[in-house]
Amino acid sequence: MMFQLQIARIATAPLPVWIIWGLGLVTALLLFLSVLLHELGHSLVALHEGVKVRSITLCLFGGIAQTERDCPTAMASLRVAAAGPLVSLILSGLLLGFFPTTKSIHPLLGNLFGQLGALNLVLALFNLLPGLPLDGGLIIKALVWKITGSQRRGIQVANTTGRILSLTSIFAGIWLFLRGGGLSSLWLVMLGCFGLGATRNQSQILALQQVLRDLQVADAVNRRFRVLEDDQPLRRLSQIRLSSTADQRPANWVLVCRAGRWIGYLDDQPLRDLPVQQWDCQVVANHVRSLDELSCISDRAPLWQAVRALEHAHDGRLLVKNAAGIPCGTLDRCDLGEAVLHKLGVALPETFLAASRRQNAYPFGLALSQVVDSMTATDLTEDSV
Repeated sequence: MMFQLQIARIATAPLPVWIIWGLGLVTALLLFLSVLLHELGHSLVALHEGVKVRSITLCLFGGIAQTERDCPTAMASLRVAAAGPLVSLILSGLLLGFFPTTKSIHPLLGNLFGQLGALNLVLALFNLLPGLPLDGGLIIKALVWKITGSQRRGIQVANTTGRILSLTSIFAGIWLFLRGGGLSSLWLVMLGCFGLGATRNQSQILALQQVLRDLQVADAVNRRFRVLEDDQPLRRLSQIRLSSTADQRPANWVLVCRAGRWIGYLDDQPLRDLPVQQWDCQVVANHVRSLDELSCISDRAPLWQAVRALEHAHDGRLLVKNAAGIPCGTLDRCDLGEAVLHKLGVALPETFLAASRRQNAYPFGLALSQVVDSMTATDLTEDSV
């Protein structure tokens, strides 16, 4: 619309409406091409630093170049973050530099170059604002990372500056609106709210990452398995299943021991394969399966590793072993999520936890697998404040 108004002012004769709208469309397409070049700047430097780029998503004031992981060093991260605004500044300089020449050729062509040059300058300056998730915030993160040696500290500082910037934008927009700035001043409020939401999400992710790194599996382990001696009749397994609550899903594991030593586990397949008449004459030892078939994890492993292991567990739970390799409990998504929320000071009623356990899901729909993916992608599994 701004470009169309400029055309109306400089045109020596009235232009058809379709030409005005057509030139506006060309300007919009060239702007998105500029945004694409901005993101390609990030992507090419990331590839040069050995980081693969998954995708590029475009929006009005920039885009997102999604990488598989963060750069391994602070300076590499700084170069990737600065590449996009640098491309926009170069484009702005070239377009504005050719503005006088193109204007002498034709006013409309000069106006096109001038508008695109100004828009690229705005694009660069907007993305250089010092707050996540903008490029300026990533630059702040890289600089603090370089100075302190802690990537996590860099994220915290950039997130704080982003929160301050967002609040400033909100209050400035409200002040301008009350001073008669009109509805256009509310754009500052909208941008501030968007930035504030992004910083709040980042703060929550940082808190979850800290908990997943600090807690061990032993802090979340539960004991949801039954024990049978290997010389007991198979009917004991049937009795255990009948005594379980109807809504208990998945059914508790049944571990088998002999003279105080664990020798394996027992599933329900023998009950399905054998007639009821043979349950008393068949002993558990004849149907024992190896514990190695179960997904296992050490009780000393950090909780973020358990999140990863649960994603690959065939029935969504893990057998927890102590340092001696002896089973000491079980862990499912509900147990893990409950431990994380408890560490954050959130207590859930048992009925809510039971529903989550039946669905084999994290309470509150916690996206812990995505949080762990971001930890490993940015090498934050060992970084500490």
